[in-house]
Amino acid sequence: MAERPSWDDYFMQIAQLVKTRATCPRRQVGAVIVRERRILATGYNGAPRGLQHCPDGGPEHDWPRGCMKAGHCIRSLHAEQNALLQAAMIGIACQGATMYVTCQPCNTCAKMIINAGIERVIYEGDYPDDFSLELFRESKLQVQVFSEGQLKDVDLVVR
Repeated sequence: MAERPSWDDYFMQIAQLVKTRATCPRRQVGAVIVRERRILATGYNGAPRGLQHCPDGGPEHDWPRGCMKAGHCIRSLHAEQNALLQAAMIGIACQGATMYVTCQPCNTCAKMIINAGIERVIYEGDYPDDFSLELFRESKLQVQVFSEGQLKDVDLVVR
């Protein structure tokens, strides 16, 4: 019998599966919110409910026809946002939970994660936004990076 994955590995594998539903052609991200080893909600990046996905709009990706403006997708919600909204829609509080994300949250998602009461963030893969880590440092939220099956604390010390 194969060795069972750790809980962190298990939930990160689920986040990897969730990201396969993402509709953004630039970056696919998945998020899973967990409390006491139970999944509360999942999310992936894509257009708001019922709206056209980026790839469905055709080959033109620049605004005003497409979803790109100044190098950012303006149509999609981030995976972290979708997971938090999914929990809220069905009345589930995220206080004290852990969020597993397939890349480092941006600063907007970091603010939402902090306000939702998430206590721990585990991510895999970087994102070019050091300010999100500064927000996590100020909030005293526990942040870890998942790499090659191992957890490492993220250095949140100001330099």
